[in-house]
Order: sequence, then structure tokens, then C-alpha cells
Amino acid sequence: MPTQIRPRRTALYMPASNVRAVEKARTLHCDVVILDLEDAVLPDAKETARAAAAAAVKAGGFGRREVVIRVNSLDSIWGAHDLAAAVGAGPDAVLVPKIRSPGDIAAYDQALADAPPHTRLWAMIETPQAVLAIDAIAGVPSRLEALVMGINDLAKEIGARQTPDRTPFHAAMTLTVIAARANGLAVLDGVHNEIDDLAALEAVCRQGADFGFDGKTLIHPSHLGICNAAFSPTESEVTWSRAVIAAFDAPENAGKGALRVDGRLAELLHRDRARTLVAIADAIVAAEAG
Repeated sequence: MPTQIRPRRTALYMPASNVRAVEKARTLHCDVVILDLEDAVLPDAKETARAAAAAAVKAGGFGRREVVIRVNSLDSIWGAHDLAAAVGAGPDAVLVPKIRSPGDIAAYDQALADAPPHTRLWAMIETPQAVLAIDAIAGVPSRLEALVMGINDLAKEIGARQTPDRTPFHAAMTLTVIAARANGLAVLDGVHNEIDDLAALEAVCRQGADFGFDGKTLIHPSHLGICNAAFSPTESEVTWSRAVIAAFDAPENAGKGALRVDGRLAELLHRDRARTLVAIADAIVAAEAG
């Protein structure tokens, strides 16, 4: 898990050019707001969107929500200007697209050299090259804090069909989660395209949680409730985790590597996972109370 444990169950993309949508984002029940300058913005609106994103970050008012700016790639005509605006605005993170190599991470990290220390780097994993180099990408010493699946672009790149069970992407999803965990990064699942199919949304949210993702990127506010629920620890999970922690902390169990807790085997690895899960649950409660 990342060093700083905080809820990232729902990360909602908002086109930065849509002022009303950005204003609404300040009130929505999401953990992260992504002000998008890339896919959601037409070429003739790029400059307006860039200025609006920077202004929104500087104005604040997002409460507990993390605010992220997704920029256009450095090899586009807008990328360098987007990054310069983000450096001046100082969001919680800058999300960069079309990563293909560790060198791309280093280049974006250098472009953010003058950004405030709290501004982190998030990277889209949406190319075949990124999947094949995922551990090296995740391990670059940098501001990198999170990996974000971009399954729509990945499907286009490899010619795969987006089936309901997402079978063509299981390998990429698993490798991305493993690389994130191996390098102490957060990791978010890709968007759900079928806006009105909430049953399918629930299924892919549960699937993403089973894969180990911290949360999911979203394209519509109607998806927030289902996604928040899917990526929140359940009451039974929290109860079990607290019992495991208490059992290992009991003086009479000092030095033991395995215990019987409520009729189930609990080893040190379960204790460690229990501590993380309880920390996540407590962070969700604190965030929602604030």
C-alpha cells in the first residue's frame, strides 16, 4: 500500500472546459476529481480548458477530495504548456497519458521539477509497451505515486474486444497491480463505458476490487455510489481485521506466528493485511466525516 493511506475508491474525470461540471465536482461524493485536459476536451478547447483547470485548482473548495490534472502527452502540441500550467497551479497530482517506458516517467518528473512538493505524478498504463515494462516504469525514482489503467486506449492499441468480463485485459490488470504493490504505489482501475448499465458497473467494480485495485476511475457521477461501496472494506472484513490485530497484540500471544481467531487461521501476513484494511476503513470514515 502507499505510504499515505487515503481513500481513492472513486476518481471522477471532469472535462476542465466544462465550468459547471467542475463546480459540481466540489460537492460530489468522490475521493478524487480529475480535471481532464486530454480525451474529454476537443482540440479547439484545449487552451480554455488548461486555464480553467489551473484556476479551479487555485480557487480550491474541493474539501477532502484530491484534485488531479490530466495533461496531454509531452509529444503533443499541448503537453508542455499543460505541464507548465499544472506546475503553477499545484494540484495534488498530475496524471500523464501514453506512458511507454521508464524514460517517459523520468521526463515527466523533470517537467514537474518546479512544482510544489505535494504535487505527485500519476501515470496512465494504456499502451502495450507500458504493460511489458510495468515494473521498470513503477520503480523509477520520482514523484510517481499512482498507476491508472487506461483500458480503452489499451484495447485500441492491441485490437482486443472489451468483453463484459474483461478477459483480454486480465494479464495487464494483474501485472499493473503487482508492479504497484511491489513499488509502494496506489493503483486505480479503468473506466466503465456503459453509463446506464449499473449492473455491469457493479460487476466490474467488484472484479476490480478482487484484483486488488484501490479504486476506479469513472466518467459519470451516477457511478459513484456503486463504486464507493465496492471499494470500501465491508463491516465483516473490518470486524475480522480488528479481531486479528487484537489477538496478535495480546501479551499471551507474543512471538506467535499463527493463531486461531474466531475459528479461522490467522498468520502474520493476515495481521499485516488487517492493519492496512483497518487503516483504509478509518481513513474513509475520517474523510467522509470531514
